[in-house]
Amino acid sequence: EVSARLKRDFSRGLGKHSHHKAPVKMLPTFVRATPDGTEKGDFLALDLGGTNFRVLHVRVVEEQQKVLKMDSQICAIPQDMMLGTGEQLFDHIAACLSDFLVSQDLKGQTLPLGFTFSFPCEQKEIDKSILIRWTKGFNCSGVEGKDVVKLLKEAIHRRGDYDIGSVAMVNDTVGTMMSCGYRDQSCEIGMIIGTGTNACYMEEMKNVKRVEGEDGRMCINTEWGGFGDDGSLKDIQTEFDRVVDKMSINTGVHTFEKMISGMYLGEIVRLVLVKLTEDKLLFKGQSSEALKTPGRFETKFISEIEEQDNGLENAQNILTKLGLKWELVDSRVVRLVCDTISSRSARLCAAALATIANRIRVNRGLDHLKTTVGVDGTVYRKHPNFSDELKATVRLLAPECDITFLVSEDGSGKGAAMVTAVAVWFIYCLL
Repeated sequence: EVSARLKRDFSRGLGKHSHHKAPVKMLPTFVRATPDGTEKGDFLALDLGGTNFRVLHVRVVEEQQKVLKMDSQICAIPQDMMLGTGEQLFDHIAACLSDFLVSQDLKGQTLPLGFTFSFPCEQKEIDKSILIRWTKGFNCSGVEGKDVVKLLKEAIHRRGDYDIGSVAMVNDTVGTMMSCGYRDQSCEIGMIIGTGTNACYMEEMKNVKRVEGEDGRMCINTEWGGFGDDGSLKDIQTEFDRVVDKMSINTGVHTFEKMISGMYLGEIVRLVLVKLTEDKLLFKGQSSEALKTPGRFETKFISEIEEQDNGLENAQNILTKLGLKWELVDSRVVRLVCDTISSRSARLCAAALATIANRIRVNRGLDHLKTTVGVDGTVYRKHPNFSDELKATVRLLAPECDITFLVSEDGSGKGAAMVTAVAVWFIYCLL
């Protein structure tokens, strides 16, 4: 049922006259094909998608189809800056990029830059992208409705101590698809399930009514986190989902994301545990200050508690740290709650992914589709059962689709480097 509802929203998002009011934005990315392994060159990359951002220098070598050189630096974004002014944020990014160029002895060189900006944007051109809204705890003033590439360039010009070449704007899901596509040319879907969630895929141009042209394909950034923002998922939202939404800084927005992504799963579990304790079904009705405090039950606890061998022991250690007096049965119930919430997340994510796979198959008039999904995100990579449950549910909902899952290079920085280098090079080839 969820998959069928999302299918309808995809059509609304792609429509020339219906996309303005569509909760699932289906944004054209202007990326017209996936890589073929011939990409090469030197690039700078910025990867901003959460509380940290990465600055990278990469060199891609065509003959070896790999990154020959990669250096990166992680910069933190303080909490007050996430809620401050846009000018502060972009000045901070420009300063970190400046320090990195000095450390790499690159000051004076003007290299092309790939900007992975993992927030809902409407891409007007390859180097022009308008922020629709902040998500993931950010709420910087003066950025929504503005071109983020222009804001970055202005911050760099304010400094006046270095310059950058052409900028290519790359959404993180598109980047994931592109980097995995470098290794597997049948990769035509990108999916992220981490702090937030999103997916992209190669759509037939004739269905992209908002962009001129009928031939070939274009990558569409679905922004599926907004699914349900028009109330279409009200009947499957629980009382706990409603509280999470109400307490968030973007109430009423990104409904689907709040049910399945890493930023919210821990809080959903905490709210369920509070309710069970109030109903005297856990901890003999005795709660603790920590359990009553929003944000104290971290999403990573879910992965630790669901570990096959040490899960119960991990649960007991976590409950002790949260100041709770537990018995064995309590730790088992907590594990059941974690399993229920993470399973729901995996199945909802699978329902959305099945919608994409089925759409590609029908678009191409195929009885059977064989394709690859490039995946990234901490929930997918670190949760012990999430990927298995996701795959099993996709098989159930898209039986005519044979889907291979290819995990993007891990979070050491190489993934973001490869993502952006491949995407940037490919875009310059197109230009």
